Amino acid sequence: MAAHQSAAPPTPWSRSLNQPKIHETSYVHSFSNIIGDVEVGPNVLIAPGTSIRADEGGPFYIGESSNLQDGVVIHGLEEGRVIGENQKQYSVWIGQNTSITHMALVHGPAYIGNNCFIGFRSTVFNARIGDGCIVMMHALIQDVEIPPNRYVPSGAVITTQQQADRLPSASATDVEFAGHVVNVNNALRSGYQCASDIACVAAIRSELEKTYQSTTTSATMKPQNSSSSSSSQRLSAEIANDVRNLLAQGYQVGAEFADPRRFQTSSWKSCSSIQSTRQADVLSAIETCLAEHSSDYVRLLGVDTQAKRRVMEKIIQRPGGKVVGSNGSSATSSSFTATSNHSQNGNGRYTPSNGSAAGTNVVQQVQDLLRQGYKVGMEHADKRRFRIASWKSCPIVQSTRESEVLAAIDACLAEHAGEYVRLIGIDAQAKRRVLELIVQRPDDRPSATSSRTASSQSDYSHPSSNGARHSNETMSLSGDVSSQVSQLLNHGYRVSVEFADARRFQTSSWKSCGSIQSSRVADVMAALEACIADHPNDYVRMIGVDPNAKRRVMEQIIQRPGDRRKQSSSASSTASTYSASSQTYRQPVSSQSLNTETVQLIENLLSQGYRIGTEHADARRFRTSSWSSCAPIQSSRSADVIRDLETCLNEHRGEYVRLIGIDAKAKRRVAETMIQRP
Repeated sequence: MAAHQSAAPPTPWSRSLNQPKIHETSYVHSFSNIIGDVEVGPNVLIAPGTSIRADEGGPFYIGESSNLQDGVVIHGLEEGRVIGENQKQYSVWIGQNTSITHMALVHGPAYIGNNCFIGFRSTVFNARIGDGCIVMMHALIQDVEIPPNRYVPSGAVITTQQQADRLPSASATDVEFAGHVVNVNNALRSGYQCASDIACVAAIRSELEKTYQSTTTSATMKPQNSSSSSSSQRLSAEIANDVRNLLAQGYQVGAEFADPRRFQTSSWKSCSSIQSTRQADVLSAIETCLAEHSSDYVRLLGVDTQAKRRVMEKIIQRPGGKVVGSNGSSATSSSFTATSNHSQNGNGRYTPSNGSAAGTNVVQQVQDLLRQGYKVGMEHADKRRFRIASWKSCPIVQSTRESEVLAAIDACLAEHAGEYVRLIGIDAQAKRRVLELIVQRPDDRPSATSSRTASSQSDYSHPSSNGARHSNETMSLSGDVSSQVSQLLNHGYRVSVEFADARRFQTSSWKSCGSIQSSRVADVMAALEACIADHPNDYVRMIGVDPNAKRRVMEQIIQRPGDRRKQSSSASSTASTYSASSQTYRQPVSSQSLNTETVQLIENLLSQGYRIGTEHADARRFRTSSWSSCAPIQSSRSADVIRDLETCLNEHRGEYVRLIGIDAKAKRRVAETMIQRP
């Protein structure tokens, strides 16, 4: 997986901006933090909450097959070094097959040898621990050298060399226990890597499906007049897929029922509680509920037990025993086809027809969300529920194909024609929403977002020296930025702007251009222009802020150094300060090796401030998801990135090659797209 890392910040004692070096076979959890000159060897596990900061003292080294567990802190002083096994100087050296367990602190200068065990909440500072040592819980080791194969009991304070020399030898049981911990964490590392590997997870899901299918097959062997003969076939593949997805995300599954009278008042009753997390058991319990309440409404529930909230409500049966399909109709009715309201062009890309409920704006939003790896959902509310923000979910959209997603959106719009309907963009990994956009209002009135955006674009013009409007080219980018601003303001968000020079950009040390208090599009756009004008040679980014949740909902770079168009010296030149970024994001870039979709994806990723990377694998490594990285791509210009991608493709012509989009700040991948196959 991608290393979660950042450069050391520029300080009086460190100006090298060193980046961590993490072996491709190691697993680094996204909630850990690695800064500066840190070398991580093969097959290392770095668990959530770990902080490894070589920002004062450095470098650090973590040896092969070692594990750093939850909450471990590793830091070092500016002065003081130890000699590693490679005879180089380090602030902190951790050897092979060593376990640094929960909440332990290792502060350099410190040396920990091979096959060691450092217990919970223990502290090692300015010390050297020999090979095979066992340090139990809540121990303090400072200013000493522990000989090899010694045992430090829990709560011990070892601060003199005399105390260190008196320590007993580690027993065979202790050594065996330390080896067991290493093996357990190696298994955890493999499991985490499997969880992020689609091919690995697919194999496990296939086994679960076989288990369920074998159960239902045995049920169908009963006589046809048996009461259970049809129950095993009541659930469609879509419902089974919903259940599997809920369980895979750690959610609990339940079911509720209501007769027609209670259904009108939303007075649902619970079916028997489902405690199991096995798919076959859950599906069997749901079938039992359907059979017991064949004349009632039955709905499937997904519950987040930690947040104590529901993540899905989906009706799966209506009175008369009709099992509901994805479009809200019974399973016995004809299935919904994407071509009923839409058409596809010769390239297979989705285009709305004249009768489509989803307009061009919605299609563009869906394309952008799917391109960035987000999931798409829909919610609806009548006028009463809309006033109290009590939204209900439409059937969950599992597909990542544009035509199928848009077909599901049209189905939701048609089913709730007299209600409010909004489009949801979901980051499944971070478990948060990235977009909420109302796409339908009662009586089919146009969306406020689209109407206000259009009016904002028509009313807004850039200030210039002679008061004239800008050219069409400038206005197209202005409309794009003002559209973003309008959408943020329509959702009640605030807009701000930040800047950073090239050095501060590398360390994400942004400065604010000042608070923007206004909620008018024209005022906000004027403030953005003023910041760009004040910082023509810096990076400038626009921020969307949710003042209620006190969090950022969007960060988009709108200017980069060197991208500004050279202004004409004539008085008639009225080029906007946005013209620089229009070159970055709007200038078409051609490629002989990459198709148009890939080039568009690259431009979209770069426009949002993401990094681009590439990986390759031969046929054997592809089957085991053992990808290797191509040369790092440092540039953020489309032409440079495409050139580096083409170089990687040429070097690995007979292999699989995939494009990676990386959010460097959140330390996670936002896109993985295959761009070459053997």
